Amino acid sequence: MTSSRPYLVRAFNEWILDNDCTPYIVVDAGVQGVQVPTEHVANGQIVLNISPGAVRGLVIGNGALEFSARFGGVPMQVFIPLQAVMAIYAKENGEGMVFGSEPGTPDPDGPGDGDRAGQSQDERPSGRPTLKVVK
Repeated sequence: MTSSRPYLVRAFNEWILDNDCTPYIVVDAGVQGVQVPTEHVANGQIVLNISPGAVRGLVIGNGALEFSARFGGVPMQVFIPLQAVMAIYAKENGEGMVFGSEPGTPDPDGPGDGDRAGQSQDERPSGRPTLKVVK
């Protein structure tokens, strides 16, 4: 299946705006393809206001989020692959969502973390329901 992240980012952005709040995103600036103002990156991350009053031409596609904005009066086109979006939340109350790793992406903690000792991937229960055809 495709990533759920773009759908969730779009939904949370709309929900935050519908509740008259300001949507902020937390971005991992170290992900390949991220184009953000590097002078505002701290600890490898940047927090961006993506409200309609702060950005122009916001597009949240299935692969990336992009918009134009001014940083210190200087216009810039911002491009963020969606796997770099770490969280989206409302500035006013912190309500939102933090994203973890998705199936098919490498585990940032490395192999073995959280795994049951001595079990191969095939032996571990997936925790997800399975379907089978009944005739």
